[in-house]
Amino acid sequence: MSSTLNLALLKKILTQPTAPFREMHVIKTLTQEFKNFNIPYFQDPVGNIVVGVSSQKEYVKLVQTKSQEPLRIFIAHMDHPGFHGVKWKNQNTLEIKWHGGSPTKHLKNAKVWLANSQKYLGEGLLTKAHLEATKVNISKSIKTGEVKMPVQNIFTKDIFAKSIFAKNIFGGLAFRAPVWTRAKLLYTKGADDLVGSFAITHLALKYLSKKKSMKTPPRFLGFLTRAEEVGFIGAIGHFELGWLKNTKREILCISLETSRALPGAAIGKGPVVRLGDRYTVFNPNYLRVLLDLAKISLGTNFQKKVMDGGTCEGTIATAYGFPTIGISVPLGNYHNQSFEGGIDSRGSCGPAPEFIHLTDVNGLITLCEDLLKPKIFSKNPWTMSIAKFRRNFKKYTPLLKSAFFS
Repeated sequence: MSSTLNLALLKKILTQPTAPFREMHVIKTLTQEFKNFNIPYFQDPVGNIVVGVSSQKEYVKLVQTKSQEPLRIFIAHMDHPGFHGVKWKNQNTLEIKWHGGSPTKHLKNAKVWLANSQKYLGEGLLTKAHLEATKVNISKSIKTGEVKMPVQNIFTKDIFAKSIFAKNIFGGLAFRAPVWTRAKLLYTKGADDLVGSFAITHLALKYLSKKKSMKTPPRFLGFLTRAEEVGFIGAIGHFELGWLKNTKREILCISLETSRALPGAAIGKGPVVRLGDRYTVFNPNYLRVLLDLAKISLGTNFQKKVMDGGTCEGTIATAYGFPTIGISVPLGNYHNQSFEGGIDSRGSCGPAPEFIHLTDVNGLITLCEDLLKPKIFSKNPWTMSIAKFRRNFKKYTPLLKSAFFS
């Protein structure tokens, strides 16, 4: 493979507290890396991070610059399902509102972490959980609940009473540690989609840093979004800005996700060329290029599948009219639901740490780098296939002429 995985940076990102609309710690961590290496970036009006240009003016100038190369825009989100504090029920019990998917069983006294905009605060227990139900009365996720802080917690009654407003607190499910490894498996409180955010940061550090004298690939942008888990809010808000309307070059959106493991998208067998999601399929021409690149770089160590275990921001880009492709890292215990079980699982469909395989992550960043190679999109990706089709047609032409039907 062409890439070396920066495991320390990946762990640093995965350690950060995050939830929908509460991505500030991830944003701080990523933007500090960009500052350290003089990488241009800015926040759009929705709060998403755009990497590769330093202002809206530069962004618009780039997309309006004529080029035979499509502008690659890599998209990943910085949130993971979690909760917001609503109000204090008493001095050590917090009423919460959950945002995003979640386990639906074995929730009583599940451990949770808590944070505010300044820091990680400590841990508590989910003592009550009321579930959101679908129209057919099937439990879908947590809707509301209560979190209780044990007496031995670092919190004190004085902190609750005087220093921390309930609505400033957010959190998620907690396990033995925010992140740890066992052999090639990495376990964490939330990989979806901080792994995709890591991949974009990797590209920025490798290709956009002014401290490194590396041959510049075709221009690209990283797009780190907010509140994906509640309906792609950050991505929608960005496309609604209109900055990508009437561009003078092709825009290619590349969704980078950490997606639920499925048959044909197994953990440890390589990254998945995502042919589509639960909502739609992606662009066949650009997918053909990506599949050819994967075969060259990864051999048999990649997978291809319509990842219909969920929907991704590739659907949003497609809906707004942009050709889109996707790459996914197969994810164990998607949204902390114990589908695969394993370490720290509380039982089927109960809380469990998400986990990924480091080889799959390395394959992800390899494919991202491959997509930056110049002129890979300049030829018809179907040329070789058409030649094969024509050879087959020629082979069977005599049989076509051997009989005629009226």
